[in-house]
Amino acid sequence: MSVGMIVLFILIGLLIGAVGGFFLARKYMQDYLKKNPPVNEDMLRMMMLSMGQKPSEKKIRQMMQQIKYQSK
Repeated sequence: MSVGMIVLFILIGLLIGAVGGFFLARKYMQDYLKKNPPVNEDMLRMMMLSMGQKPSEKKIRQMMQQIKYQSK
């Protein structure tokens, strides 16, 4: 085997691995987000009500902004 063929096989293997890894990571993230959806305003309202607090729109928006700021 020549050096050119070896390099070609290595490049093809890397390309196949990168494409396969992308699709596996994509599938994993889709499954993860199905099981653990991101927090939205309705979830915050329910959590506050369960803790005995009456949620106001202002407080809900403040909490959503804090979540967005901390997730950066």
